[in-house]
Amino acid sequence: MSDATYAAPAAEQPAVHDRSIGAIIAETRNLSADQVARVLAYQQENNVRFGEAAIALGLASADDVMFALAQQFHYPAALGKESAHAELVTLNQPYGPQAEFFRALRSQVIMRVFTEDKSSRQALAVVSANRGDGKSFVAANLAVCLAQLGGRTLLIDADMRSPRLHELFKVSNDVGLSGILAGRANGRLIQTVAAVPGLFVLPVGATPPNPLELIERPAFGLLMRELIGKFDYVIVDTPAADQGADALVVANRCGAAVPLARRDASTLDGVRHLVRSMQDAGVNVTGAVFNDHS
Repeated sequence: MSDATYAAPAAEQPAVHDRSIGAIIAETRNLSADQVARVLAYQQENNVRFGEAAIALGLASADDVMFALAQQFHYPAALGKESAHAELVTLNQPYGPQAEFFRALRSQVIMRVFTEDKSSRQALAVVSANRGDGKSFVAANLAVCLAQLGGRTLLIDADMRSPRLHELFKVSNDVGLSGILAGRANGRLIQTVAAVPGLFVLPVGATPPNPLELIERPAFGLLMRELIGKFDYVIVDTPAADQGADALVVANRCGAAVPLARRDASTLDGVRHLVRSMQDAGVNVTGAVFNDHS
């Protein structure tokens, strides 16, 4: 593959932002000079922080303060700004229980898949037995969490039957993975996500009539090996197993997979069959995720 296909590395950033919390809150809420003066006066009179003073005066919210802290420490979050897609809970509610779950999942996959030994590093496919189990939800939020560590993270949409990642991250789906595998792709196909430095998305592009045949070609395996070497973390969304053998083939080329089950939807037999088929194909099955997101 040509290097023109890939985005350049993001510039390295300092550990802590040099702007004050007050300056970030004032910009976020578009506070006037008089309003800032009121906040500063309240802050001095009551010996509290700028954010606490702004909240007390009704000029800012707790989310605005958390957003300002996130900006200082280069922690991508949608708080205080236009909300991200509702399913991107790691951006919209970065301090909530669902985001904490994804951080815990991140720790597990780093230990089991994204090892320090680059020669044995794999990509991680998110798989499930049935449609609607939440693979895109899990893949997208896990990718955001990985990018928040500061490493270069690539999220690939290999669901060439019902692609959704371009919708979640609001990127173009004009060209993508299907074009690469069909040998008809040109230019920079991997796109950056402006709200999350270090996160890159490779969408599906045109939905092909022969998705399984495309990913069974040697080009897909070669592409995955190249991308694993270029990025710190590679997460791959897949079609459900009940739509065909796509997920099994993708997981085999990735090397590792995390199976997903959904509350009140998945069956134990279905999950067992999925895990067994992955293991029989030589895939490193890294535990399982139980999704109760509605």
